[in-house]
Amino acid sequence: MAAGETHLYAKVSNKLKGRSTPSLLDPLLAMGFPAHTALKALAATGRKTAEEAWDWLHCHRNDPSLDDPIPQEYGLFLCPTGPLLEKLEEFWRESKRQCAKNRAHEVFPHVTLCDFFTCEDQKVESLYEALKRAGDRTLGSFPAVVPLVLHSSISYLGFFLNGSPAEVIREFAVTFATEASVLADCTVKPCTKQLHLTLAHKFYPHHQRTLEQLARAIHPGHSCQWTATLYSRDMRFVHYQTLRAIFQYKPQNVDELTLSPGDYIFVDPTQQEEASEGWVIGVSQRTGLRGFLPENYTERAGEADTWVKHRTYTFSLATDSSSRKDGEGGSRHDLEFHPPQTSRSFSSIQALQATVARKSVLVVRHGERVDQVFGRLWLQQCSTPDGHYYRPDLNFPCSLPRRSNGIQHFENDPPLSSCGVFQSRTAGAALLDSGVRVISVFTSPALRCVQTAKLLLEELKLEKQMKIRVEPGIFEWTKWEASKAIPTFMSLEELKEASFNVDTEYRPAVPLCRLRPAESYAEYVERSSASVGRIISACPQDTGVILVVSHGSALDSCTRPLLGLPPRDCGDFAQLVRKIPSLGMCFCEENKEEGKWELVNPPVKTLTHGSNAAFNWRNWILSD
Repeated sequence: MAAGETHLYAKVSNKLKGRSTPSLLDPLLAMGFPAHTALKALAATGRKTAEEAWDWLHCHRNDPSLDDPIPQEYGLFLCPTGPLLEKLEEFWRESKRQCAKNRAHEVFPHVTLCDFFTCEDQKVESLYEALKRAGDRTLGSFPAVVPLVLHSSISYLGFFLNGSPAEVIREFAVTFATEASVLADCTVKPCTKQLHLTLAHKFYPHHQRTLEQLARAIHPGHSCQWTATLYSRDMRFVHYQTLRAIFQYKPQNVDELTLSPGDYIFVDPTQQEEASEGWVIGVSQRTGLRGFLPENYTERAGEADTWVKHRTYTFSLATDSSSRKDGEGGSRHDLEFHPPQTSRSFSSIQALQATVARKSVLVVRHGERVDQVFGRLWLQQCSTPDGHYYRPDLNFPCSLPRRSNGIQHFENDPPLSSCGVFQSRTAGAALLDSGVRVISVFTSPALRCVQTAKLLLEELKLEKQMKIRVEPGIFEWTKWEASKAIPTFMSLEELKEASFNVDTEYRPAVPLCRLRPAESYAEYVERSSASVGRIISACPQDTGVILVVSHGSALDSCTRPLLGLPPRDCGDFAQLVRKIPSLGMCFCEENKEEGKWELVNPPVKTLTHGSNAAFNWRNWILSD
């Protein structure tokens, strides 16, 4: 520990000796925990019980930052409850279902009262007292009804708080800031902007009208008890992405994290150079440890999911003082809500109705490729000296199709692995079960994409009557080709000979000869846009699903032109694409009434699975 840090903790200990020790701290000190780590544990768990703080210390016993003097960041929010909150929850669910997730879904419904600020661990109780004093001073003047005025713009939708009620709330925030400065030695900046309760933020412009219609169902006059709620967060991970583990994972190497369902992982998207495809480096909130983890074992979590709820002050004259003032915080998910689960049959009916009613485009990434598992030199592992193929592992394909120019050209145009075949068939069966009506299929010329398209059609029972249209224009960004050259793809004749039902009459938007090696990002975006336009025009039917089987990059580059959105920043694009799993999907529907395309939920879920380490029985038997 640095000398400055030692001095800081000496000051903490001296202050503790000079006054009566808080009751929550006593049992932790009696167990032998140092005062500074015990205080850190109490602050990190919202000072609820000594048992929760002990559990936190037990989980963080190997946390390398346990002794670092890093305080929590605190924020004060005015939160609705009762019927108004129920209506807001309903809006959250429907806006996410109909218009996809936007920035507002990251946090629960609230009015921000101050910027986030830091408070030393030993002064958190004084911060609670500041909240109580500010609440008591405002209680008599707090408005019985807080008027909410709907405001809408191209990127923001929410309620504004105006007039004298807003001024009372502002005064409460100022009083809290003053009390926190005196009692807890905190520098708190009250909100100086227009007080507002955000409904949607940074959404797609074409969703504005739908969001406004949903917002009008929230009557500002719904009864509501307003509570001032104090939350904290770990200041180190403010700009990180937050993942939630959905499956158990047991590490297979010492540099990997243990995952339990519900664990939160903080991931810095700018520090992922060391991670291979499908893996990320993150810090576990539960243990404080850093390590690698399989990304497909997780899902994106909201910004506020890891915040800790501390104390509340409820503004209601009808509530007795014991429950009104300085209430104990519940669990960190008290204000978190999730869409209700729908049955599979109902979801299937919805998907069927949607695909019958409108023309749709379903963009699908190919299945797992063999070099993704066995590395760039995979072909050397399965080739005999005389150039024949053999299967050294069950995840290698059973056989390879014949190529007139020799087996060596599979190196830069690899096939699916056995797991990739399984993934594709599983996704195809799910598409059949969902009730989608596929009217045509287009694929990148890469063998793995053509194979995936064929397997999907086989499961959809369409392999005989529907021909695969090979479109070179939807091949991935050529800058990412390891060989720095355009791969030699199988010809249409070779594909037909290998039992792929390809359409030899189709004239692509971008012929194979026009693919340029190491093209710029702007050239790639332009090529993708032209190709998706050609694909749409080649399908004159008004209803049904156009299936596009391509690469992870196509989920972005082939949908944004349809949605009328500009290209992403190149760096953001690269970060996004590396996270797309095998058989990942994006689904767009044409809304003819409004003259636009909309992004909606795909008809089937993502397929998630774990890694399987190589096993050599000789090493196992002969080892000591």
